[in-house]
Amino acid sequence: METASHERTLALAGGRTLAYATSGDASSTTVVLYLHGAFTTGETSHVSSAIASKHVHYVCPTLPGWGNTSPPATSTPYIDCLISDMTTLLDHFYPENGRDIKLYLSGGSYGTVPAQILYGSSYDKFPYGRCIVGILLMAGVSPFHYHKDYAKYMDWSSYFIVGPISQWFPFKYLIPPLVTSAMAKKVNTVENAEKFLRGFLFDKMDETEKAQYLQWREREGVAEGETEKRFAENAVRSVAKSWEGFNLMSPVLHSDWGFRPDTLDEEHSRPFVMLVTTAGDTRAPPEWSEYLAATYKNTKVKTLHGGHIGVLYHMNDIWAEFLAGVE
Repeated sequence: METASHERTLALAGGRTLAYATSGDASSTTVVLYLHGAFTTGETSHVSSAIASKHVHYVCPTLPGWGNTSPPATSTPYIDCLISDMTTLLDHFYPENGRDIKLYLSGGSYGTVPAQILYGSSYDKFPYGRCIVGILLMAGVSPFHYHKDYAKYMDWSSYFIVGPISQWFPFKYLIPPLVTSAMAKKVNTVENAEKFLRGFLFDKMDETEKAQYLQWREREGVAEGETEKRFAENAVRSVAKSWEGFNLMSPVLHSDWGFRPDTLDEEHSRPFVMLVTTAGDTRAPPEWSEYLAATYKNTKVKTLHGGHIGVLYHMNDIWAEFLAGVE
């Protein structure tokens, strides 16, 4: 088993660049493609032991507009850009396989959106869709275009930044620069980002979640403050070059993802869909995962205790269950 790699880049058409990281066995045709959430990038510095123990190729690309991955060209819709980027990346790894791999799609929080876009995409656009065996959605986000009640479960800041208000005139033009300006001051240094993330995520844990977090750190040998610093460093990297990834979030969340979740055909519905949510998540409320579980076919939903990062403490068990059929 190879150790986690450093970030690499792939030259794309039109002068764009795709950043990615990998770990595991690059010769394996069993691929785990993980798509990251907001204010982070594709990285493999801390790979779950449940993944590392498998004979798989673990691939973590950085999404368009985040980190060192270029934003979409102005003439290219986000969905088309995403599908093209992921197809090019997989073709780069498997140029002689005739697109014959076993693909496990996964995403966390906002990353569940691109994961679902790939899952539901037509096979003409995303030929690797036929290779999908399963899809893991952690802290899943529902398609706002079809989930009419999505906003009922948002906290006030999400309602303002990516909720209905973010799409109303003139707020759709006023909110992005205001929020970007405010957020830029919070993630311009690792120290500031760590302070922000502690207040945003870690300090909001209840006593039960604090105990789970401590137990997880002890099991994994993670020092006090190590996770907070790692999250902060990744947040700073994610917007060091551009805020386009952040500014694209609301338009992407509200857009038509290219398919209706409740009308996917039998072949698209073949892969199993595993959803993991936490009861106290106010950023990706459990009701969103429940909507997805009721809308997609072949689903299983698990609700754990905790807030937005509550799945972190159960990551090994989650991956072990998701990859149970992989040697």
